[in-house]
Amino acid sequence: MTPIPTPAAAARFLAQASMGASRAEMARVQALGYAGWIDAQLAAPRSGTRWDWLIAKGFNDVANRNSENGFDACAWRKLISARDTLRQRVTLALSEICVVAIDGLVGAPWRSFSAAAYLDLLEDYAFGNYRALLGAISTSAPMGQYLTFRGNVKQNPSTGALPDENYARELMQLFSIGLVQLNADGTPQLRNGVPKETYGLADITGLARVFTGWDFDMGSQTNAVPDFLRRPMTQVPKRHETGASTFLGSTVAAGLSGADALKAALDIIYAHANVAPFISRQLIQKLVTSNPSPAYVARIAAVFNNDGRGVKGNLAAVVRALLLDPEARADTYIGTSYGKLREPMLRFIGWARAYSAASASDAWAIGNTSDASSRLGQSPLRSPSVFNFYRPGYVPPNSAVSKAGLVAPEFQLTNETSVVGYVNYMQRAVSKGVGDVLPDYSTLLPLAANGQQLVDEINLVLAAGQLGSATVGLIRGAIDTMSAKTDAALRNRIYAALTMVMAAPEYLVQQ
Repeated sequence: MTPIPTPAAAARFLAQASMGASRAEMARVQALGYAGWIDAQLAAPRSGTRWDWLIAKGFNDVANRNSENGFDACAWRKLISARDTLRQRVTLALSEICVVAIDGLVGAPWRSFSAAAYLDLLEDYAFGNYRALLGAISTSAPMGQYLTFRGNVKQNPSTGALPDENYARELMQLFSIGLVQLNADGTPQLRNGVPKETYGLADITGLARVFTGWDFDMGSQTNAVPDFLRRPMTQVPKRHETGASTFLGSTVAAGLSGADALKAALDIIYAHANVAPFISRQLIQKLVTSNPSPAYVARIAAVFNNDGRGVKGNLAAVVRALLLDPEARADTYIGTSYGKLREPMLRFIGWARAYSAASASDAWAIGNTSDASSRLGQSPLRSPSVFNFYRPGYVPPNSAVSKAGLVAPEFQLTNETSVVGYVNYMQRAVSKGVGDVLPDYSTLLPLAANGQQLVDEINLVLAAGQLGSATVGLIRGAIDTMSAKTDAALRNRIYAALTMVMAAPEYLVQQ
């Protein structure tokens, strides 16, 4: 019989598998077990779309046509309140691999709707097939806007026009195979001690020919309404390159329609041996640990290549396997090279979920939290570039991480300004909420008079009990100097304890 997870083990699992732990969610993990909880989440109904929320709230009014109004609210609302928490976590991870950012949605109005449509698309495929996801993003209006191949035309020798190469480059580099040839365990293949490149300029040029002729599907409408941004792009045959396109040692035959050429090109890319280890390793990094062992990557890549039923790219099977893998679940794997820095967004959402933060008006007016000096330094779908908020191979220079030969991706977001900005922002959020997004501390109030019990409870739920006794003692000592004589004083103790726990290194590094 499988042992029932302890509360601390349940909280640790939820740090990897959800948008944040709470006592209620921890109890569900304990009742169902890890595999049972995952299976329940995989079967859970969708929690409504961001697009439909924007419509319901009237953001399709023409006054919002040239603004980003409503987007931040619809994104935060799902991240904080949606019950399908595993789907939201995987959607967030996919949004940081197959990147689109709202500020780069150019060439059309209704940016909020375009960004919402993209997140909804990623959510559609979060437990689906990665090849199908590549097909969907390759014809999505938001991706066509962001990587500028919407309106792409074939080569014209008389004018010197050439197909835009942006999407062809990033599709290979970031969304599928990466820059260097990989072994099945994610380690680089070497030639004379140097990593072998996966593709060159000729491959980009060849593939770019496929992404010609795609444009918005306007139907019978105009851009006075945002509906065209939700529909897949359509082909304009006269703009499409009908000649052969050669890349990655294969050729898309001449004379194919735009849609058939795209399918053939994606099949060539998807057949590349890099896809499974390249994507599997990044998913492990997003959910579990920045430095998975090659054996861990190999096990998950094997599931990516074959889910047990002969299907390649079954994301539900991949996510299930990587969360149940011994390197994710067994405490014996935890060490100085294990774990990951929690992204600022995940810290904020973890606090909000732990204490049932909600917007009474359903406005979710958290806004853009990208400013590192005064907010989180990160905000949904607001990456500064197609390379995400941070690179999966980032190494802090001149650091112990560097000397140990490790990577620490999320540390690319970390500097003196962002550290102070985060603590100040969370101190305000913890004590005052954000707009009318307010937490419920009713579970903490009965503990607030006892510093040890208060800190232990917060440590358990937010940090899976990973704050050491010395850190707990320091925080408890500070709390014990504070008055506990009134409700206001008790709340101040809660605010202080939460802020200090969320500033502690043992919390910031998810183990």
